[in-house]
Amino acid sequence: MTSATCHDKPACCGGPAPVFDGTSRAFRGVLWLVVGMNAAMFAVEAVAGQLAGSMALQADALDFAGDTATYGLTLLAIGRALQFRAKAALFKGVTLAVMGIYVLGASLWRTFVEGAPEAVTMGVVGAMALAVNVAAAVMLARWRDGDANVRSVWLCSRNDAIGNVAVLAAAGVVAWTGTKWADLAVATVMAGLFLQSAVLITRQASDELRRDGWRAQRPAAQ
Repeated sequence: MTSATCHDKPACCGGPAPVFDGTSRAFRGVLWLVVGMNAAMFAVEAVAGQLAGSMALQADALDFAGDTATYGLTLLAIGRALQFRAKAALFKGVTLAVMGIYVLGASLWRTFVEGAPEAVTMGVVGAMALAVNVAAAVMLARWRDGDANVRSVWLCSRNDAIGNVAVLAAAGVVAWTGTKWADLAVATVMAGLFLQSAVLITRQASDELRRDGWRAQRPAAQ
């Protein structure tokens, strides 16, 4: 039986396993691929959302833009000190909250101003986005329990997959009823997902900052 270090198998040293911080060539490679996929889908959905008049597609395009920036920041933070990684996650949490508030406000405005979106474009582009997001979620699933910086990637992927299924459902309802309410409902649900993820990421990052500060103070107290 080969020997193992505490980094490889921390349980053998009597301590808990460290939380994955992203320092893995495999993780970085997958993350770079996902960044490219999200950037491409942001461009597609931003144009399609305007052409179709769909608030749900526009909200999903904004989600892709946020994910591209989030994943890029995650790559930047990998290998940095815990304080840097946790603060990067806090920034991402605040950004998600801003996106959620924007989508919610835009949805309310559209309710009283705009007409029904174009259902066929919603369905086709929504299906493309779903395929991209499911692929990204599957590739990133093995790292979903990492630190706040890494976990934020998983939460964004989860939001994407859920959002795209909802967009497809809304496209069907819009085509059937000819009204905008399903589109607006999906945009509102996606805003709620942004806000929920913002709370989860911010809470975990704040806990990590507190624990790191406590560890830093221990030598001085002894």
